[in-house]
Amino acid sequence: MGYIIYFQAVKSKDLIKSPYNARQDANSKRITRGQIQDRNGNVLAETVTGADGKEVRQYPYGNLFAHVVGYSQQGKTGLESAENYNLLTSNEFFLTKLQNEFQNKKNPGDNIVTTLDARLQEAAWNALGPYRGAVVAIEPSTGKIVAMVSKPDYDPNQIEENWEYLNADPESALLNRATQGNYVPGSTFKVVTALEYMREHPDFESYSYTCPGFIEHEGTLIHCYNHQAHGVVDLQDSLAYSCNASFSNIGLMLEVPRFQKTAKELLFDSKLPGPLPGSRSSFTLTEQSDSADKMMTAMGQGQTQVSPYHMALITASIANGGVLMKPYLVDKITNHSGKVIEKQMPKEYRTLMTPEEAAKLKEYMTAVTSYGTASVFAGAGYTAAGKTGTAEYSNDQEKTHSWFIGMCDVDQPQLAISVIIEASDGSISGTQVAKQVFDAYYQ
Repeated sequence: MGYIIYFQAVKSKDLIKSPYNARQDANSKRITRGQIQDRNGNVLAETVTGADGKEVRQYPYGNLFAHVVGYSQQGKTGLESAENYNLLTSNEFFLTKLQNEFQNKKNPGDNIVTTLDARLQEAAWNALGPYRGAVVAIEPSTGKIVAMVSKPDYDPNQIEENWEYLNADPESALLNRATQGNYVPGSTFKVVTALEYMREHPDFESYSYTCPGFIEHEGTLIHCYNHQAHGVVDLQDSLAYSCNASFSNIGLMLEVPRFQKTAKELLFDSKLPGPLPGSRSSFTLTEQSDSADKMMTAMGQGQTQVSPYHMALITASIANGGVLMKPYLVDKITNHSGKVIEKQMPKEYRTLMTPEEAAKLKEYMTAVTSYGTASVFAGAGYTAAGKTGTAEYSNDQEKTHSWFIGMCDVDQPQLAISVIIEASDGSISGTQVAKQVFDAYYQ
């Protein structure tokens, strides 16, 4: 009896709302699926009823929101899946609903007003151009996801016509690379390594290393980018110049169990908070790992895997003084007439690091944009902090993915961003993509 009462009184709403509950779609016989809107009221998805009474789900922005909004035919993905229950629930005025029932008309479903910004989404989508990759932008102080782009993409208006092709597509256009893609983090992971070094060495400000452009240890040879010798560097310079030799040296100095603990605290090997399905990032370094693994992991190569969404969460926590706000995509639910039915408020999810650690990492990431590898932000008209990354994906060292994580308006960060460009091979950088999104934000 207790078990039955628990499910009836406590869990019933969760079970009804579950996107796996097929009974939800029975509501479509009496309710017209509601709209999905961006934060400014722009319609991202709506149901249009023809003269013959046939309903068609339309996506006015086409490919632009394909992965985050998703589709509702051939199954459901994205917000179409996550918010299926609310879209097929009508909280219209009861007399209007009663009148519709008497006239054998469907009631209008509730509308989902998202945190997404169509202008920033378009800026990110345009910036990625023809390349495969992903962009995630979050408000650090609230957890609102304002942009989420994945390429290659598809037109959800034509999902049925192109279903067979999309399922066999070698480019995996249906995959949301922002949340489900797993990549070697490249030098963006040096932010994590720097945090671990700070935790293990209270005198981290006195760190010094002389970089000749390479490091060799126990038969492993690692070069800095373009074999550049950085000379004498401290921890800030090591991050600003993305010095592989220095971070490999740091990797040899770290205690693996403590490094594992920090990675766990930063949500590696854990289910990430968020409204959409995502992959788990992995940190594989163990006490049995050899020196080569330690060096490679510390500089962001090795076996570590991470999603662009995860790197956006880490960046957002740095921007927000070490506190990760619970990320969300739905700002509010309104009925057809615009009355607010439910409003989501920002909530703290977890503290990932101390305010002092976050402030120091932000300081180091500002050095990256002021005189380091992301100096393209100099003179941008706003302050920025970040970390570039180049991740090798084959034995050919010229074949690389391009990463960037960062924030704009450093004193009171407005956006935290994560960008991955697959197989950029030096032709375009994640930094350039991020700058276009930041520029659009301040226009």
